[in-house]
Amino acid sequence: MDYGDSHRQLQDRFDTRRLADRLAGVAGDDLSGFRDFIEARDMFFIATTDSVGQPQCSYKGGDPGFVRVVDSSTIAFPLYDGNGMFLTAGNMVEHPSVGLLFMSFEDGTRLRLNGDASIDPDDPLMADYPGALFVVRVRTRAVFPNCRRYVHTHADSKPSVFVPRGDQPPPVPDWKRDPWFDGTLPADDPALDEANPSAPAMPHF
Repeated sequence: MDYGDSHRQLQDRFDTRRLADRLAGVAGDDLSGFRDFIEARDMFFIATTDSVGQPQCSYKGGDPGFVRVVDSSTIAFPLYDGNGMFLTAGNMVEHPSVGLLFMSFEDGTRLRLNGDASIDPDDPLMADYPGALFVVRVRTRAVFPNCRRYVHTHADSKPSVFVPRGDQPPPVPDWKRDPWFDGTLPADDPALDEANPSAPAMPHF
C-alpha cells in the first residue's frame, strides 16, 4: 500500500506515521486467508469512479456465497437487475479501479479489498448465478482487515426476497409498477406482465 503526500501530512499531524507504516505492511494481494469470511457474506459495498473521477458507492447483495474467491488474487460476483442506471458497471468499464468493503454486522469484522474490475456477460460463472446480467471479476491489489470498533452490530438478518434463486423468478419490486415509470422499463421487464404478482411495497428505488 502506497501513501501520498496528503496521507503523510495527516499522519504526521496526528503522529500516526509509524502506525500507518505498520498497517501498510499487513496489506497484500493474497485472498487465501480471507476466503471463508468473504464467501460467508451476503452483502458488500463497492466504490467506483467514472473517467473524470466522479465517485459512486453502491450496495451489492445476494445469498451467502454469491461472492466467490476464484483464486488467491481474484474474486467474482454477479450483478443483478437494478434501477437501469448501471452506474457501478459503467464506471468499472471506464475506470476499473474499485474499492470493496465487506462487513459482518454480527461481530463488526471488516475487510477492505482494492483491485481492478472487469465485467463479462459471457463469463463461465454465469451458469452459477441465475438471474445475473453479467459477472464481475476483481483482480486484487490489496486486501486487509479493518478496525471494527465503530461498527454497530445487529444479530438478526432477513434475506431479501428479490435475490434470484434457482428457476423461481423473484417478485417484481413495487416501484417498477409506479405510473411514474410508465414507458421507461425495458421491453422484457417482468413488471410489464400484469400476471406477475407485485412484491411488498418498496418505497425507495
